[in-house]
Amino acid sequence: MDTVIETRRLTKRFGSFTAVAEVSLQVNSGEVLVLLGPNGAGKTTTTRMLASILPPSEGEARVAGFDVVTQAAEVRRRIGLLTEHHGLYTRMRAGEYLAFFGSMYGLAEDEARRRGQDLLEQVGMPDVIHRRLGEFSKGMRQKLALVRALLHDPPVLLLDEPTSAMDPASARLVRDSILELRSSRRTLVVTTHNLAEAEQLADRLAIICQGAIAAQGSVQELKRLHVGPPIMELRAAGPLDGALRSLPADLKMVAAGPDWVRYQADAPAQANPRVLAAMAMAGVPVVTLSEVGRSLEAVYLKVVGSPAPRGEE
Repeated sequence: MDTVIETRRLTKRFGSFTAVAEVSLQVNSGEVLVLLGPNGAGKTTTTRMLASILPPSEGEARVAGFDVVTQAAEVRRRIGLLTEHHGLYTRMRAGEYLAFFGSMYGLAEDEARRRGQDLLEQVGMPDVIHRRLGEFSKGMRQKLALVRALLHDPPVLLLDEPTSAMDPASARLVRDSILELRSSRRTLVVTTHNLAEAEQLADRLAIICQGAIAAQGSVQELKRLHVGPPIMELRAAGPLDGALRSLPADLKMVAAGPDWVRYQADAPAQANPRVLAAMAMAGVPVVTLSEVGRSLEAVYLKVVGSPAPRGEE
């Protein structure tokens, strides 16, 4: 897979305060990377450096093959940026606003309006093109800002807290839209402190704390590394009685009841068929065999703990 975003020891200082410390990341084509961390962890500062808004103090970053410092204009042409504070012009109508930004992206007015209308329908706001932005709710403004970020069909999207200030229904719609945007030609970096959102969206997670990457990998990789191997639960139609003695000896039993058992499996794809075969040999009908859910929250708290506030990002 092609690497679309790459940072090496990316660092940003404001005076004596280090907001981002030696962050190294790699995001491939078609991948969603979620930067997860508490408020003030450095997520927004990292995003702004990737967008060529803030120059790094040290290190380097390339987006779509271009250096964020020496080729900033080329980087900006290839990204769609959604910031937490998007600064809409409230006296403008939605159509005028999108036409204005379309012209900034080099789109003809009719093309900007057409694309804008299509994107508004995608985020559930098909009838707002003639409404003034001052009439929009916070959630509607956030969705319009997302439409603006997508207007020029960029190959890279940088989305900073994309569902903040949204009601649950609107947030779900935006998350669904983000998932639909994942493609072989589009790469996304999403910042959030919402654990459920991070788990739903991420191909890979980078947990950032005190300005540094504390852990990164897929959700399953992080769970395995920080919480341990998967735990499976088998439930039978009746008492297990002595059937537990027929289970493979190399499995680690975690807990058991009259008609259920939990065991740790380093490789469930190999262990589970052996368990089912043992139950069949013992004449025990199995009702369910499933993995016990392990929350991302457990991983996050183990990695991050409860850091002291560092101030604004």
